[in-house]
Amino acid sequence: MNIKSLTEIISLKNKTAIVTGGALGIGFGIAYRLAEAGANVVIVDINEEKGNEAVSTLKSAGFIASFIRTDVSNETDVKNAVDFTVKTYKGIDVLINNAGIYPTIPVMTMSTDIFEKIIAVNLKSVFFFTKTVANVMINQARGGKIINITSVDALHPSSVGLAVYDATKHGLWGFTKNTALELAPHNIAVNAIAPGGIATPGTGAGSDTPVSPQMEEILKKFTAKIPMKRLGESDEIGKVALFLASDLSSYMTGSQIVVDGGVLLS
Repeated sequence: MNIKSLTEIISLKNKTAIVTGGALGIGFGIAYRLAEAGANVVIVDINEEKGNEAVSTLKSAGFIASFIRTDVSNETDVKNAVDFTVKTYKGIDVLINNAGIYPTIPVMTMSTDIFEKIIAVNLKSVFFFTKTVANVMINQARGGKIINITSVDALHPSSVGLAVYDATKHGLWGFTKNTALELAPHNIAVNAIAPGGIATPGTGAGSDTPVSPQMEEILKKFTAKIPMKRLGESDEIGKVALFLASDLSSYMTGSQIVVDGGVLLS
């Protein structure tokens, strides 16, 4: 048995990773850890200002990173982002499907347009990226890692107003398992991370950005249910993503890792 050193196992040197929604929050936490491990990181995000800031931060730390503005719900944009990555770094080894939105709107008052937007950003984008990137990985013939960011809401609802968000996360968990079956013969592992409450700019927690009274109440109630009595940090998802992106998880596919401070126990 050939036992690699820990340094070899965790290293992503000479590998390239795409992180969707990588400009802020969980996405940036993941991008930072992958870049630190040696990967060339391509941040894909619709927020051009924050995307460029994120790349600047990574480069100032001595890491290799690029940004391409992308509407992940647009198939042409997705193909352009993948083409840009292949052209810039000569391949793709890791895909992080992280981009997502979560408007808090009860079903009875939600418009069809908002419903379709949530589905497009949270679920259709994953189909676009998985299909396009997996084709690149298959042609490279060296395997790869695809990591989908689901949610504890894929397993248990957190609050009223997130029914459509929850539907996308249940769907993403199912998509993860089935594509894991489909891509395993090509040595492409597909796994998921299900975060619980994470302090991000998107929720307003842990930032100076004012949040709505509705969101503040949701966060307060949610935090009270967490056995660890705190929200998680983006880096705590980043570290798990590094585990799944590296050889530390070499015999895993079709799995979902829950990172929630124990909230599902309650």
